[in-house]
Amino acid sequence: MENKIAIIGAGNLGLSLVTGLVDSGKYQAADFILSRRDLSKLDEYQNKGFSVTSDNIGAVSEASIVIIAVLPQKIDAVLSEISGSLKADQLIIPLVSGVKVKDIQEIIGEDKPIVRAMPNTAIAIRESMTCIATSDKWKKRIPEVTEMFELVGETVVINEEQMTSATALCACGIAFFLRAIRAASQGGNEIDFHANEALKMAAQTAKGAASLLIANNSHPEDEIDKVTSPKGCTIAGLNEMEHNGFSSSFIKGITVSAKQAKGLYIED
Repeated sequence: MENKIAIIGAGNLGLSLVTGLVDSGKYQAADFILSRRDLSKLDEYQNKGFSVTSDNIGAVSEASIVIIAVLPQKIDAVLSEISGSLKADQLIIPLVSGVKVKDIQEIIGEDKPIVRAMPNTAIAIRESMTCIATSDKWKKRIPEVTEMFELVGETVVINEEQMTSATALCACGIAFFLRAIRAASQGGNEIDFHANEALKMAAQTAKGAASLLIANNSHPEDEIDKVTSPKGCTIAGLNEMEHNGFSSSFIKGITVSAKQAKGLYIED
């Protein structure tokens, strides 16, 4: 067995991961085996030096780490397919919402280490927020998984029971924040700016806001207070947004997303 990483289900998330890992400089394209049914969608990656295949069993047999990035509804079939080819010393890292370690062990056995990870698509530019969890039995394998995902963003180790919530806040959260930026750019377009100008301004402003919180380790309200003055335009805009349910809608979106995520993995 070679010291390679197999990506089973090389779709948007799996490809974002390998892009970020290669960009980190610690990995090369030759370190990965990408597997998916439609190989035509991997032509670009094959040209860059990645090994590509539609044979999940073959991919697993050549790897020391197996990352599973399929839909929750598909993982049982994939696990059943590769189960007989997995070795006891292979590390399994599922990037699949709602599927617990015990669910996976029921199919592949209890002798293979399993550590769950939930990144988001910003992993491609090494800006992911990745949540990591496992069962008590495999906590000793968490450091090596953390080391890998810290190459492509920030990580936090959480209890496995929290992983579905992490999906909503961090993985789905990418779309939520992008929609907020889109709304800001539309507002900018309406008041004075061309669409491309407004989008650039909104995106950079959002980046700056997030960077302030991270750099200063501060609370959003602390930074908001710095730009709100009595009878000013900032507080007027904030209050109008709140009157129309901005915060409550955002909160509700995250809670509904978490509820939906819990039902994505449906056992046969």
